[in-house]
Amino acid sequence: MWDSETESVGGRDYKNGGLCSSKHNVKTDGFELKGNSWYVATDIPSDLLVQVGDVNFHLHKYPLLSRSGKINRVIYELRNPDLSKMCLDDLPGGPQAFELAAKFCYGIAVDLTAANISGLRCAAEYLEMTEDLEEGNLIFKTEAFLSYVVLSSWRDSIVVLKSCEKLSPWAENLQIVRRCSESIAWKACANPKGIRWAYTGKPTKVANPNWGDMKDSSPSRSQQVPPDWWFEDVSILRIDHFVRVITAIKVKGMRFELIGAAMMHYASKWLPGLINEGTGTADEGSNSSNSTSNSSGSWKGGLHMILAGNKDESSSVQAKDQRMIIESLISIIPPQKDSVSCSFLLRLLRMANMLKVAPALVTELEKRVGMQFEQATLADLLIPSYNKCETMYDVDLVQRLLEHFLVQEQTEISSPSQQSFPGKHYDDLQRSTGPNAKMRVARLVDSYLTEVSRDRSLSLTKFQVLAEALPESARICDDGLYRAVDSYLKAHPTLSEHERKRLCRVMDCQKLSIDACMHAAQNERLPLRVVVQVLFCEQVKISNALATSSLKEAGDSQYQPMVSNRKTLLEGTPQSFQEGWAAAKKDINTVKFELESVKAKHLELQHDMENLQRQFDKMSKNKQTSAWSSGWKKLSKQLTKNTNLENQNIGPEHTTAADQQTTKTPRKWRNSIS
Repeated sequence: MWDSETESVGGRDYKNGGLCSSKHNVKTDGFELKGNSWYVATDIPSDLLVQVGDVNFHLHKYPLLSRSGKINRVIYELRNPDLSKMCLDDLPGGPQAFELAAKFCYGIAVDLTAANISGLRCAAEYLEMTEDLEEGNLIFKTEAFLSYVVLSSWRDSIVVLKSCEKLSPWAENLQIVRRCSESIAWKACANPKGIRWAYTGKPTKVANPNWGDMKDSSPSRSQQVPPDWWFEDVSILRIDHFVRVITAIKVKGMRFELIGAAMMHYASKWLPGLINEGTGTADEGSNSSNSTSNSSGSWKGGLHMILAGNKDESSSVQAKDQRMIIESLISIIPPQKDSVSCSFLLRLLRMANMLKVAPALVTELEKRVGMQFEQATLADLLIPSYNKCETMYDVDLVQRLLEHFLVQEQTEISSPSQQSFPGKHYDDLQRSTGPNAKMRVARLVDSYLTEVSRDRSLSLTKFQVLAEALPESARICDDGLYRAVDSYLKAHPTLSEHERKRLCRVMDCQKLSIDACMHAAQNERLPLRVVVQVLFCEQVKISNALATSSLKEAGDSQYQPMVSNRKTLLEGTPQSFQEGWAAAKKDINTVKFELESVKAKHLELQHDMENLQRQFDKMSKNKQTSAWSSGWKKLSKQLTKNTNLENQNIGPEHTTAADQQTTKTPRKWRNSIS
């Protein structure tokens, strides 16, 4: 749709692209190359030697003077008409461009192609081949070819922009880069229904081609063009030209997720370190990256950096180029949250730290990672420390990423402006934030702490600060944190009792699962006070479980909420701890039976206690008088009884004797008690 209809099958030669001058001042059959020197095939001897780089051109003055203002000025300003040698080492396009310009001056037909037009246009500008010297001069011819042929073709625009890499700053000043970038952007944002695959970097795949099915297999008829059809072609450009194209595409209003996918595809081509350390980044943002990775055809020459020189120079140049690529990619990342994957950002951050990218750009990249930190994985967070830090992994970097995440989340909660995120994107943003995001980050941080705790150089302060960075509501279960604490204690056996207590304060014993409590109760590395807390919490959980079972059997209405809380606790418990839940149930049943026995014994003791209490109450009533008074009463009763018996035995006739005996009784009583 966008390519010229006059291009040949074998290359990019155009029928209307042959340029020649109508005036032949020197009759010639063409140019002849002998070694590193070009000679004009004519009988007239040359009178001017033009040196361009390491190539010599033996030419004639008059054809060049009639069409080049620069050669005119050089010869006549020096006031040396006998000048026979001229050096043009700074000519853009080099010997190839000057050869074509010289042929044009001699009236030899020149074939304009997408590969040579940019160099020839810059050379014509350098030689000042304007309309003031001759109508239809080289500047006019090349400018017309650029405007009407190249910019109307997708592939020619890519080729010209690629060829401008060696023409700075001429191509930039002549607006060739800008015009090609805008042309590419317009075509990339256009409706892809009319695009023919032959004009993009993705040829049609036919297993057994023949004349019958090639017509039927045309993608424009039977296959829909994917939205990322332009990724492969754009990825061959140098980073500065790629930035110009992406910037122009942004202005045209392309979807941010496609722009991010194009950036990840470009990074997979030019930053091999992103792929060597994990999966390809292009697969994360594009659904057709695999189909485009090996389908570049004739474009393969631009996919890799070719570096010359010795090994040290090569490594330094490669590091410099990769640093420039990373800095440029950071500067053009779309501001939307999910434009690129968090894994890509973290790998980019790893390379940025390794290559010592500008600190301001690294900080900006860290903020971008913090925006979608809940999407990160443990493998991406294990970034080595490149700043000669005492730890193996860059724990401070993860701490900063976590702080950016918390700040971003707090900002979104405090000012949830729906106008800033209209439609579906706002709904996705709301789902990605909140408690669920915090819980995912908490699990990620716990796994990271478990991994880095094996490093004996990790200080207790860094471990504690990172573990306590998240609020308590982010963790429903602290089993992951307990594993990290246990791993740290195992790797640091020389910790004092005070340091171990300080370390264990980062976890909440009440949030440990039953299996974790059972493990902690037998863990000799934990302080005794922590073990006691764990046992107490375990006893409380068992009591709650028994109470829940009792309520279930009784059909109490309060049973349902307790079951939901218990389910919530089990859902927050890691899978490794849930596997031992069946064994824990048996232990609970055993403890339940023992508790029933204790309850029966308690009832018996309570019954005995009540009996003792009643007996005590009776005794307390009888203790209203003293022991001596009760003794006197008993003795008086006994004496009264004895007296009555004696009176019955003696009778009335012995009254006198009885009276006498009665008067003697007190003395006998005193003798008896003495």
